[in-house]
Amino acid sequence: MRADQDLRIAPSSEGQGRRRSPVLSLLTRRILAVNLVAPVLFGLGLLFLDEYEQSLIATEIDSLRTEGELIAASLGEGAVVIESESQAFGAFMPAGATRRIDPDAARQLVRRLAGLADIRARLYGVGGRLIADSRLLRGPGGEVQVVDLPPTESDAFSQALRRALAWTETFLGANEDLPLYIEQQNGTAYDFTEVVGALERGESASAVRIDDRDRKILAVAVPVQFYKQIVGAVFVSEDDATIEARLFEVRSSILTIFAWTFAVTVLLSVYLAGTIARPVKRLAEAAAMVRDGRTRQHNIPDLSKRRDEIGALSSALRDMTEGLWLRMDATEQFAADVAHEIKNPLTSLRSAVETVARVEDAEQQKQLMGIIKDDVSRLDRLISDISDASRLDAELSRAESEPVDIATLLRMLADINNSSDAAGAPRIELDLPLHDNLSVIGLEGRLAQVLRNLIGNAASFSPEDGKIFISARRDQGHIIIDVKDDGPGIPSGKEQAVFSRFYSERPEKEKFGTHSGLGLSISKQIVEAHRGSITAENASTGGALFIVRLPAS
Repeated sequence: MRADQDLRIAPSSEGQGRRRSPVLSLLTRRILAVNLVAPVLFGLGLLFLDEYEQSLIATEIDSLRTEGELIAASLGEGAVVIESESQAFGAFMPAGATRRIDPDAARQLVRRLAGLADIRARLYGVGGRLIADSRLLRGPGGEVQVVDLPPTESDAFSQALRRALAWTETFLGANEDLPLYIEQQNGTAYDFTEVVGALERGESASAVRIDDRDRKILAVAVPVQFYKQIVGAVFVSEDDATIEARLFEVRSSILTIFAWTFAVTVLLSVYLAGTIARPVKRLAEAAAMVRDGRTRQHNIPDLSKRRDEIGALSSALRDMTEGLWLRMDATEQFAADVAHEIKNPLTSLRSAVETVARVEDAEQQKQLMGIIKDDVSRLDRLISDISDASRLDAELSRAESEPVDIATLLRMLADINNSSDAAGAPRIELDLPLHDNLSVIGLEGRLAQVLRNLIGNAASFSPEDGKIFISARRDQGHIIIDVKDDGPGIPSGKEQAVFSRFYSERPEKEKFGTHSGLGLSISKQIVEAHRGSITAENASTGGALFIVRLPAS
């Protein structure tokens, strides 16, 4: 990839350094949003408390009905007069006798009983006229109406909270379905349907209304009876101050708990985001610096002490970065080695081509053409082996592994080698167990390539009519393969160097340029890709011994 393409794909680290980062990262904001959804919904849902409010209203209406019935019973017993001669109370009364409510007695009873219950009570006659009202006080100057003032709030927070709750109910239209409570100047029973029902049908009725100050008015109408005869109706009512006070207490408690929960959730979310978002951001910035840098001075932060997924990510990124640097070093070294190895035959070719044009002797020309042919063959072999080595990583990463029977593979290779009729070719002797399972998981073609390389290497160092000893066995979950020749062995101190690319230690009898020096290096790469190992040493009986160790299936 060209440098200008790289600059278009992502901004440089210098440009990222100038960019102002947000106060809260996107991951932090997401964590906050997810963690705050539940408490916020919980707090908003409990602010309304519809069911609780309805239960309080029902309880208050039941209480009002009981108090209204007590007042009605008291009025029926103590404020009803009979306008005709009669026997003693409760005895027979003439058919023409009439019954009516004594206004003065009724007013005293209504005012006293309503005051004890802290409610407003009104008494209506059979014709609907208002007889008594606990809020009307009669004195020398006339009637005075008592009006309850709203409670004073000394706490600014309480005032603000009440206004907020009232605004919320208004905004949501919580009271839009309630009938209006309108009190006329000279009101009658026909202003309220529940009073009309009590006077006409003798049934108690209740209603919830809303007044001009958005207060709920709870009202109950109870008929006043005297010996089963309806003589009036008591209309008791009160506002929702008590209910609102209880609701306000519950809501205040909920909001207090919600405030603490909200604060704790925010703090824990910020802490959680700090333990996740900040390290991830550090890792991302370090990875960007490694990408944009030209040296190895930018290291991935070591967070492995966290012992969690972030620590595992840090370790993986560090290992990946180190692996990339090693791969880059290996690629650079491989390119340098390839250039060096190709340069030698090219130099020889160039010299031979330049010389053959000036030489007239046929014998010398023939020798030069032989050199040219050998160099071309050497170049062809080098290019083929280099191409195979460069494709090896990609093939090993994409190909599907399958069970491979090592015993069957060795028998096949031994049969192919021993069937050769080449003069002086070494023969392979196998030592395989009869009943052990020698299967491994891998790529059969590449494992066969490893064994062919080892057999070919042993054959090149073996004397004429020599022997190659191959054995395989199972040992503690691994398959061990030994390939031994009876040649001169490996030079001292070169046991690891033989696996290097283009290693050039070859037997004297071998023609120069026959091998590229990549066979053992490729074999090691294939074995390590199968999570195995390969080593070389000198056998105690002489000759070189190569040991391949692969995980058993």
